[in-house]
Amino acid sequence: MAPYERLAAWEPCYQLVLKVYKATQSFPKSELYGLTSQTRRAAFSVCANIAEGCAKRGSRELRRFLDIAIGSISEVSFALRLARDLEYLSTEAWRSLEDARNHAGVLLWKLYKSVAHTRR
Repeated sequence: MAPYERLAAWEPCYQLVLKVYKATQSFPKSELYGLTSQTRRAAFSVCANIAEGCAKRGSRELRRFLDIAIGSISEVSFALRLARDLEYLSTEAWRSLEDARNHAGVLLWKLYKSVAHTRR
């Protein structure tokens, strides 16, 4: 098991990536290089930055990557809202994704705060 997989925040973030990829499959083909790609990249960035931060030395570096992940998860929220408002996602699908994003975000924020209080 990789070090990042031991973090409580990582699994919900990974599940969010999977849900985002599945949900964006139904987006219009005209959005393939726009909203589809951007939403996927933002969701991917959350997990990728957690993993990369865990590979760095020290809590300061980890915090820097977690900070980027927090920004990316906020970007996911915006992208999903836009997809809902453009009617690429139903309200129910958006709500489910937003619930998953919120859960992952809360755990990510708690991880960031706990690492911020750790000194190495």
